[in-house]
Amino acid sequence: MATIPFGEDRPPRPRVALAVAVLAGALAAGALPAGRPATASGTALPAGVTPLSGAVTFEGRGYGHGVGMSQYGARGRALAGQHAGVILAHYYRGATVGTVDPASAVRVLLLSGWPASKVVPLVLYGRGGGWTVEGVPGTIPANARLTYTPSTSTAGSRLTVAWRLKVIAADGRLLYDAARSTSFRLRPSGSSTAFELAPKPATRNRFRGTITILPRTDAVTISAVNELALDTYLRGVVPAEMPSTWPVEALRAQAIVARSYAARKLRPGTSWYDVYDDTRSQVYHGLLAERPSTDAAIAATTGQVLRSGGSIASTVFHSTAGGHTEHNENVFVSSTGAKVAAPVSYLRGVPDVAPDGSSWDAAAPYFRWTSTTWSVAQLSGWLAADARTSVGTVLGLDLRNRGVSGRLLGVTVHGTTGVRQVSADVFRSIVNARKPGSDRPIRSNLFTLAPLQ
Repeated sequence: MATIPFGEDRPPRPRVALAVAVLAGALAAGALPAGRPATASGTALPAGVTPLSGAVTFEGRGYGHGVGMSQYGARGRALAGQHAGVILAHYYRGATVGTVDPASAVRVLLLSGWPASKVVPLVLYGRGGGWTVEGVPGTIPANARLTYTPSTSTAGSRLTVAWRLKVIAADGRLLYDAARSTSFRLRPSGSSTAFELAPKPATRNRFRGTITILPRTDAVTISAVNELALDTYLRGVVPAEMPSTWPVEALRAQAIVARSYAARKLRPGTSWYDVYDDTRSQVYHGLLAERPSTDAAIAATTGQVLRSGGSIASTVFHSTAGGHTEHNENVFVSSTGAKVAAPVSYLRGVPDVAPDGSSWDAAAPYFRWTSTTWSVAQLSGWLAADARTSVGTVLGLDLRNRGVSGRLLGVTVHGTTGVRQVSADVFRSIVNARKPGSDRPIRSNLFTLAPLQ
């Protein structure tokens, strides 16, 4: 199968680059807004700190961390005719296309410390064909049910958990019943068999490959790991991360990025899983997520990954850049906003604008957003509830510590009882966690207290 060409993107017109630079520079200098030298109560604030009084609204752009590929940017570029290679060359500058074995095994953590009980045991089904369970003789027929139930005993303060494994045919016949308190694996007998894991949501509870069950004997919890071929895993990832109706070249770019991300995480012989099935790694919804269009994108790019030097690239990605991506070291910072990561050559912030000056991701629902308007008293209360931002009544915010895209690295909160500096992620997570559920959140770190141009 032909390798997707890895080309160069056209640079934006000078006026576009200049506009982005002016915006980022104005934000970094505190020019949006200029701020007054003192609060309404007369309390002096350092130069560049924006005083707050009455009400506050955060306005911003983008959704997600802003590093690497913007998915809505990839969509806009694909609609304009760019192929996957050009798209990826823009977002991962200097990375090149290499290959890995698409059959490489990836281990996905499906359950971690799931709380079982006698009333609610672990339940799995083998669907579509026969299957086997390690230590259980013979092949188990399709649609049979496995239950794994704990019983507990206590000696002094020490808890001991014993587990019982049962296999029951679809017609109710008991096929197996025995104590089993060690880990075991379920294997499909053929490609038509998939495992239904009852604790997972019904829309994403079927999985190809094998399932390993790992019980604990000192706690009433179970973990489960799905092991399958890399490109088979991608069939449940790509449509969960990008709508399957999007342009072919965007889907191909996503397939290469997702494959690279997972391949970099593979640790055969180390640990007991490689990736999570959620946003801690990349979202994986198993067989029920699979779609013909994304299957085709995976097949068209089979084995292709991005590399930098001798290593597979760390192809982080996000939903919406808001017109400009960011340097990795300006996003993945400490809880105070201090830089702790070394710059990565292929994760450089770049303008994400078309030749006509419009942003490639302008059609994204959160390209531009506005939070709910809150009173300073509300904001002060939310920040005071966390020791990291507790400053009494908030008097002002210093929003000048910004990266090349205008995203904030840190926020310094000035209040009646002190000053606290936290990362932008910490700041907005505190506000978002405490605001009323129906209120609009702070959606990214590219925000200010004045309208963004």
